[in-house]
Amino acid sequence: MGTSQSKDRRGANGSSMASTSTSAFHYKDYLNMTYPHYIQCDAPPPPPPPLPSSGDAPPPPPPPSSSDSSSSSDSSSSIPEMPTFNVPNPGPYEAATMPCRALTSIDTHDGFRMEIQKQLSPFMLVMHNFTLGTTLPDGSNKAYNFLTQVVDETSMYATTFDPYKKAVSGRLIRSLLGGALTAKVQLAVSPDGGNDQLLTEVDIGGGTWMGKVTYGSMGGGIVAGMNYYQGVTERLAVGGEGMYVAANGSLMNSYTVKYEMPAPSGNGSGDGTDDKDQKGDAIGDAAATAGGDLSGSPSSWFLAQLNPAQGMLNLYYKRVVTPNRVTLGAEMMVVPTLESQLTFGAEFKLQRSKVSMTVDGTGKIQSVVEAKMGMGTESPTLSLNAEVDHAKDSMKFGYGLTVGS
Repeated sequence: MGTSQSKDRRGANGSSMASTSTSAFHYKDYLNMTYPHYIQCDAPPPPPPPLPSSGDAPPPPPPPSSSDSSSSSDSSSSIPEMPTFNVPNPGPYEAATMPCRALTSIDTHDGFRMEIQKQLSPFMLVMHNFTLGTTLPDGSNKAYNFLTQVVDETSMYATTFDPYKKAVSGRLIRSLLGGALTAKVQLAVSPDGGNDQLLTEVDIGGGTWMGKVTYGSMGGGIVAGMNYYQGVTERLAVGGEGMYVAANGSLMNSYTVKYEMPAPSGNGSGDGTDDKDQKGDAIGDAAATAGGDLSGSPSSWFLAQLNPAQGMLNLYYKRVVTPNRVTLGAEMMVVPTLESQLTFGAEFKLQRSKVSMTVDGTGKIQSVVEAKMGMGTESPTLSLNAEVDHAKDSMKFGYGLTVGS
């Protein structure tokens, strides 16, 4: 019994000594002995790598001196800045009044007109024009014209044949010198020879100007003339034209001044800022929702044309209320020896239709309604037009149809 108790006592003492020695031998020392490269989390960070020697590193660049900086600033300031110009090309002189005349001189007729177009190839187009019941200048009430047209990248050829009058007319347009020159030849032949003509025109275009030289024969006499149209600023353009007609010995000349400026819609808040930039144009937004192209901006367009030989002054005004939607126009012809004329015009473009109307000082009212009869771009177009002249107590009505591309 004593032996077992002494063994138990020694076992107890031995276990207690082992536990004491294990607690003295830390776990960190064990990791250091087993894993020499073990890095402790609470160890201080390693030292930074040594800097390169001064012999290997390139020396820093010296700071610029005051003389160098002054010379560079002087050289930069001595270079003049080239002025920039934004003067557009005004276009042909003979087309200067067309934007307004398209509103104040609409085409109304009585009877029926039909136009059939057919694209034979990407370059060739043929057209058939029929007129029935329309009172023509020669007194007839019917007409037919056949037209063919060929167009490529640099030229255009067009020919018209009238079987009733047995007359043929042609036109050739060709671009030369990369578009700097445009040559035009116009020819007309008829059995009686009264309307025979041969005209040659050369259009010369620059960056801000357009000119034309004309020479040929018309009505049995020589015709010679020239015009020039120059854009002065972004909004102002001036030009003039002179022409001599030997058939009647007349010398005609005209002078034109055009001015165009932006015209806000007038929905501003009263603080001098354009309300279109802040809130947007409600009419324009509605038109855009309808699927129209609202490129551009509202503008006002003025043009004055003086014809000294005829003693006549023409004034034109065009107001774009909503681009490609609502356009207004006015034309006034002032003749000192005769009665002056005043005409107002308006055009309203919808998604698939267009309405045009004019009213002049004599009380004559004209209107034309054109509508697409389908959703495609080549859908037939139906036109209805009417004219009422209260001064002459006359009325006429006509309709037309355009089929093809």
